[in-house]
Amino acid sequence: MASGPTRGEDAGALAMGSSRARRSDRPLPPPAPPAICERMADIPTGIPIVLEPLVTRVLAPNASAYTYTGTQSYVVGEPGGDVAVIDPGPDDPAHLAALAAEIAGRPVRAILITHHHRDHSPASRPLAASTGSPVVGAAPFAPDDHGARADAAFDRDYAPDRVLADGEAVAGQGWTLTALATPGHTSNHLCFALAETAALFSGDHVMGWATSVISPPDGDMGAYMASLERLLGRDDRVYYPGHGEAVESPRRLVRGMLGHRKQREGQILRLLGEAEQPVPAMVGRMYVGLDPRLLPAAERSVLAHLYDLRQRGLVAEQGATWRIAA
Repeated sequence: MASGPTRGEDAGALAMGSSRARRSDRPLPPPAPPAICERMADIPTGIPIVLEPLVTRVLAPNASAYTYTGTQSYVVGEPGGDVAVIDPGPDDPAHLAALAAEIAGRPVRAILITHHHRDHSPASRPLAASTGSPVVGAAPFAPDDHGARADAAFDRDYAPDRVLADGEAVAGQGWTLTALATPGHTSNHLCFALAETAALFSGDHVMGWATSVISPPDGDMGAYMASLERLLGRDDRVYYPGHGEAVESPRRLVRGMLGHRKQREGQILRLLGEAEQPVPAMVGRMYVGLDPRLLPAAERSVLAHLYDLRQRGLVAEQGATWRIAA
């Protein structure tokens, strides 16, 4: 992000720190404990894990405070048939070798990308070169859209062979993956629905360990909330996220995430009701106990809430401070 990771880390997730207003029964992933990064090394990378007959997960070796145990790439397809690879991850030789071993010479029908962050899409280029497969999915990064304000997490070299519109599908032997537009975390974010098993590859829109960072200008809180609402109208059995464990009660988690964001919105309005405040002051009161490394990400998410509230006429910006709109 612009104020977040600076060495190519994705600003995909913001572990939920303590909050004075937080309810203990809220159905959300627990906050990452301070020692979480020390335990990340215990999670095996490069080892294929079969989640169901059509889906195998391979974890990339890029664990961090922002990516949790690392980016999860997925190989979709039947044994002996053609496959799709979803989010091949960072351009890391060991991870590419692990993906190649799992593909095991099978034809790669498509390399699908959920969004243009550097922990999800860079490996698409060497993988496409080695397999001859097209890169399809999210729209490419457009530097003219945001200029110098673009996140450090962006993969500026991401260039898909084909952009998938909402509802477009890629199919192979025994599998069909349909694009679902879910903007918010990024403007181009897609999820992919596997029709045969009612599974949804949720990228960084919904993750199995924390909420997504929404970093303006490419991230949009209003769009993110609408995309979460859209998922509530679906009947998916399980989510396979870009980071964290599989989500086996998707609607429950999505409802909790919506409630969590509305709670944050309420906190902002209450704080501004007390006095005009800059973003860092609000973050200090809203994210008590948050890992200091994640404070820049928290500031971006609060700013995204403020932009959404301003769009709705509820708050106004005055220099470096924000206030309730007159």
